[in-house]
Amino acid sequence: MLVAFLAVLSGCVPPPEGAEEGGGFDWTLIIFIVLLIAIFYFLIIRPQRRQQKKHQVLMQELKRGDKVITTGGIYGVVESLSDDSVVMKVESGTTIRMARNSIAGQRQEQ
Repeated sequence: MLVAFLAVLSGCVPPPEGAEEGGGFDWTLIIFIVLLIAIFYFLIIRPQRRQQKKHQVLMQELKRGDKVITTGGIYGVVESLSDDSVVMKVESGTTIRMARNSIAGQRQEQ
C-alpha cells in the first residue's frame, strides 16, 4: 500500500527547473502494481494452493485405523469411510459420523 502511494506521489513532484516537461506515461506506477500483485500471489495464493493439495492427498490416502484430528479438535481413530463421510471412534469408545472434509490431518504420535 505504502509503495503504491509513494509511486503516485513521485508522479506529483514538479520537474526541476530547466527540465523539459514530458507528458509521457509514468511506468513506475505500473511496475509497482505488478510487484504488488506478484507479492500477493507468492505470499497468499501459492501457499494456500499448496495446503489444499496436501489436504486433498490426505483425504485420498485416508484409511481405516488412521489416527486423525478434526477441525473441531476431536482426536479419534477412523473406523469406516464412505465417499463423503467418516465414522470415527473417540477415546471414550463413542463413534461419530462426520463429513470427510472436517478431518484436519493425521495425528502424530509423540
